[in-house]
Amino acid sequence: MIYLDNNATTAIDPQVADVIHAEMLRGPANPSSQHAIGRGCSDRLDEAIQRIGACIGSDLSVPGGARLITTSGGTESNNLALAGLGKPDAPLVVSSIEHASVIGFAQQAQKQGRRVHFLPVTAGGVVRVDALRETLTDLAGQQAVVSVMSANNETGVVQPIVDVAEVCHAAGALLHVDATQSIGKLPATIADLPAAAITLTPHKFHGPAGVGALWIDAGIKLRPLLFGGEQQLVTRPGTEPVALVIGMAKALEIAVENQSASCQQMVSQRDQFETTLRRECAGLLIHGENETRLPGTSCVSFAGTDRQSMLMALDFAGVACSSGSACSSGSSPPSHVLLAMGCPEWAVGSAIRFSLSRFSTEEEIVESARRICRVYNRLRS
Repeated sequence: MIYLDNNATTAIDPQVADVIHAEMLRGPANPSSQHAIGRGCSDRLDEAIQRIGACIGSDLSVPGGARLITTSGGTESNNLALAGLGKPDAPLVVSSIEHASVIGFAQQAQKQGRRVHFLPVTAGGVVRVDALRETLTDLAGQQAVVSVMSANNETGVVQPIVDVAEVCHAAGALLHVDATQSIGKLPATIADLPAAAITLTPHKFHGPAGVGALWIDAGIKLRPLLFGGEQQLVTRPGTEPVALVIGMAKALEIAVENQSASCQQMVSQRDQFETTLRRECAGLLIHGENETRLPGTSCVSFAGTDRQSMLMALDFAGVACSSGSACSSGSSPPSHVLLAMGCPEWAVGSAIRFSLSRFSTEEEIVESARRICRVYNRLRS
């Protein structure tokens, strides 16, 4: 099986697994315990959080400064940000191509009476900054909460976060950035992602699943989603998974250290992959191909087929991929991202996402393209 579903989750780096294993072997780990074992555990947790901050260019040791809240993953971080930033009834503005955890929260908030605005995107999948500016002008004085992802999980299209941040700052809005797909793949420091809150999760960059984080800027207050404990200044109660947080720190350090070389490798492999598909398969549409994309993401529509048939056939052929987000691909509804981009019905119905990682090899890329073309041409005929 050739694994091309890295936007869903990545294989854990053996070095990361080693540090998690070593921490787990230390024995009981509750950083809230007041005895010596608990205090040592708390020190290791704090050190890991400082290392994560260093990777994204944020000093988390300053009292009253920026802080990092550990969560169970990207979905919880996104929900915590949207529920906790600003006033409870503040208008919510999200792009129409956000991850399901943002779209789903916005839809539920709308049902409960909160004012919600969905931003349109261009045909290339880029959030329209002009529409954001118009929306925030209409909401002047209400300190809206805005959520725009740094890069789309389905198409890989990178979003103009710096421009979005400028518009939000000028309007007094609070910006949350879901950087789940970009951190660890693209340069991603606080300077690159100027926001009030940023979501990250390590299982997208060869770290552990089941843990994530929400970075909060200095001076930003956040209401909790959970209650019943005083951990993390009461913002996110519950015993922290120390071994997983240490694993997250290690995975991010490796990702940042290898980011440039990994990016070049994945871009080269993706371009080779797409060139082969174009040459051997008639009637392809590569979404966002004229925009800046994540280095290893390729979202392709195959004319004359449907995504479920392709997925099943590719699975049998030994290629692991997906149709859109892994959070919704089990039921495989039409992609809200491609619909927002105005794609034709055939393209929405036949879109498959392939995503590489720094562990992908050239041999895998060549062989997977061969298998995909063979499957597609057989199904189409």
